Amino acid sequence: MPLLLLDLDNTLLDRTGAFRAWGVRFLDSVGAPPADIDWLLSVDADGLTDRWDVADAIRDRYDLRIPSIDLVEELHDGVVANTRLDPLVACALRIADDAGWVPVVVSNGAVRQQDAKIRRTGLDRYVAEWVISEEAGVSKPNPRIFALAAQRARMPLRGAWVVGDSPEADIGGAAAVGLPSVWLHRGRSWSDNRFAPTRTVDGLIAAVATVLAA
Repeated sequence: MPLLLLDLDNTLLDRTGAFRAWGVRFLDSVGAPPADIDWLLSVDADGLTDRWDVADAIRDRYDLRIPSIDLVEELHDGVVANTRLDPLVACALRIADDAGWVPVVVSNGAVRQQDAKIRRTGLDRYVAEWVISEEAGVSKPNPRIFALAAQRARMPLRGAWVVGDSPEADIGGAAAVGLPSVWLHRGRSWSDNRFAPTRTVDGLIAAVATVLAA
């Protein structure tokens, strides 16, 4: 029963789509032009920009008097509220489980938001365990977070696969711990010459099929 170590945002859940949905509504509420969604997405940088920096950028651009802390809270809550679990992803996880794999989420991020997304979407019913960097005190690509995930699941790390969309955090993390990996390319080309994914696919369903076939 090997481990299937899965990233959360833009791997199991469409975080970019959820942020875009929140952003469109928010921009409309402050009277910003619809085209500004592209600016907002670039500032967010797939969730890699600190939430306080995103809030400050929004306040400065639209001259808002909303306290930064309130905007950060709205951003967190808005993304969670707009996050959905694709039924096909749920089906793929069920198939992996039936085939003897143990799905475990390994995610960088804040506990409050990541935990809420996992529980609110019902993803918690399809994974055995989850580890979030803020609570774990260590982030991907550090090998210790993958070891902690195995410990939480009471499973050996040997034989596991890592699946994710981040070249550095997911694929680099897999390389650091000596595990095979599947990279979700999301329309991008691989450009890092320090390491490379074992397989490259376009989405979670294909990733699970690849791991099962391997």
